[in-house]
Amino acid sequence: MDFLIAVIIFTLSLIFSIFKNISTIYPLLIGMFSFSFVATHRGYNTNSIVRMLLSGMKKAMPLMPIFALIGIITALWRASGSISFFVYYGTKFMNPDYFILFAFLLSCLVSFALGTSFGTAGTIGIVLIVLAKGGNVNINAAAGAIISGAFFGDRCSPTSSSANLVAAITETNLYDNVKNMFKTGLIPFVFTVIFYIFLSKKYPINITSNSLLNDISNYFNLNIVTVFPALIIFVLASFKKNVQTSMLFSIISAFFICIFVQNMAIEKIIRSMLVGFNLEADSSLSNIISGGGLMSMISVSFIVLIASSYTGIFEETGMLNDIQGFLVKMSNKIGVYLTTAFTSIITGAFCCNQTLPVLLTQQLMHKIYEEKGYTKKDMAIDLENTAIMISELFPWSIAIAVPLATLSVDASSIPFAIYLYLVPLINIIKLPEFKSFNYNRSNNNIVE
Repeated sequence: MDFLIAVIIFTLSLIFSIFKNISTIYPLLIGMFSFSFVATHRGYNTNSIVRMLLSGMKKAMPLMPIFALIGIITALWRASGSISFFVYYGTKFMNPDYFILFAFLLSCLVSFALGTSFGTAGTIGIVLIVLAKGGNVNINAAAGAIISGAFFGDRCSPTSSSANLVAAITETNLYDNVKNMFKTGLIPFVFTVIFYIFLSKKYPINITSNSLLNDISNYFNLNIVTVFPALIIFVLASFKKNVQTSMLFSIISAFFICIFVQNMAIEKIIRSMLVGFNLEADSSLSNIISGGGLMSMISVSFIVLIASSYTGIFEETGMLNDIQGFLVKMSNKIGVYLTTAFTSIITGAFCCNQTLPVLLTQQLMHKIYEEKGYTKKDMAIDLENTAIMISELFPWSIAIAVPLATLSVDASSIPFAIYLYLVPLINIIKLPEFKSFNYNRSNNNIVE
C-alpha cells in the first residue's frame, strides 16, 4: 500500500506539472522523496537510502560528458551554418508533388545529425510547417511526417541522448545498438515512406518558396564546408569510433568554420557554446536557428540523474518485486517482447516523459531477459523499439507535447506520425538474425 501511495503522489505531481507547464525536475524530486519515504517505512535508515540513490545516479554519470558535448554541438552547428545548409538546400530542392515525403526525409536527416527531436522540430520542422501552411497542405499530415522524422534520429543517432541512455543502462555498445536499430527500423521506414508518398499525392504543396530561405542565405555563408561538422559524425560513426571523440572533432571543425567561414568573433563562439547560439537579427529566422549550448542540457542531465536514482531504491528494497512477478507470468504467455511493449505503454502513460519509462522498463524487465537467456543487446534493441517510441504516443507526454507546441499543432497530428507506432508493431515479429539465438516468441522455447 505504501508503494502504491508513492506512485499515486508521483503520478499526480507529474500530471500537475504538465498542466501548469512546470519543469519535470520538480515532480521527479517529489517521486524520489516519496519512494525514499517508502524505504524508510520499510525499515531502511537514511544512510542506506542515500547510498541507494547515489548508486542509481552513478549508472547515469557516464552520460553527463556526452550530454555536455551534445549541448555544445547543437549550438556550434547552428552558428557554423551546418543546420542552415541542410534546411536551405533540402527545402529548396524538394519536389512539390512529394512535399510530405520530403518533410519526413529531411527531418530524418536533420534529426540523425542533431540527435534530438526537439531540435529537429525547432529548426527544419518550423520551416517545413510554415511552408505547409503557406502551400495549403494538410497541417496534421505535414506535422506527422516531421514528427516521424524527428524521432527517427532521436531513436538511432549516435548523438542522441536517448540512444546513449539505453546503451548506458543496458551496458551495451552504442554503435552495435545503432546498427541493430537500422536493421529493425528498415521495414517500418519503408512502410512509412510508402504512406507519405500516398499522402504527398493527396496533399501536394502549392508553393515551394518562402522568405525564410532568403533570410538563411542572407545571414549565413552556405559554403559546402559547413557540412563538415555533421559529416565528421557520420564518417567516424561508420568506423565505430568513440562517440565522445567523434563529437569532439565535430566541435573543433565547427569552431573553425565559425571563425573563418561565418566570420564570428571568438568571444561570441565561446558564449554560444555555453549559453547557446543567438542570431542577432530582426527576423523570424532568429527564433528558428537560435538555441543549443551547454546550459540547455543542464535540465536534461538533472532529469536523467534524478530518474536514475529510482533504480537504486527499487533494486535494493525490492519495491518492484510484485510487479516483476506479474510480468514474468505475462512473458510466459505472450512473450518477452510483447511484455516489454506492455510495460512501456503503462510506464509511458503514467510517467509523461521519455526518460523514466526507459529506466523503469529496463528495471522491471532486465531479470526476465537474463532468466530467459537473452543478452543485453537484445534488451537494448527492444527498449529502442518500444519504450523510446511508445512514450510519444501519449499527447500528455512532454516527449510529444513539446514538438507539437513547437509546430503549433495539436494531438490530431499524432496518427499521421506512423513511424512512431510502426516500429513497435512491426518488431513484434523479429527475424532470427537479430537475436543471439533463435527462439519462438509465442512460447519462448529457446532453440540452440
